Amino acid sequence: MRTICALLCRESLEMETSTTSTRKRPVNLTMNESLVTQAKAFTNNLSATMESLLAEFVAAQQSALRNRQEVADACAADWNAVHASIGSFADEHSTL
Repeated sequence: MRTICALLCRESLEMETSTTSTRKRPVNLTMNESLVTQAKAFTNNLSATMESLLAEFVAAQQSALRNRQEVADACAADWNAVHASIGSFADEHSTL
């Protein structure tokens, strides 16, 4: 686990999004024409469907970032505990 933790970097988790009661603006998207035609057969409001799917995607990404941060925090806590109990390997080789 420590190897995985060493590879993780700290990332900001202060991203908050809300699709309710926020101002909306037009956005241009380039999408596969056939796919859009097929999607219109399942929904009469493509914008709302895309917004819902995008909100789910953002929530999943934020959750993944939170989980990654929790793993990194646990790794740092473990490393600090090891350092507090046995010290640093480099302490024996310090020339200072």
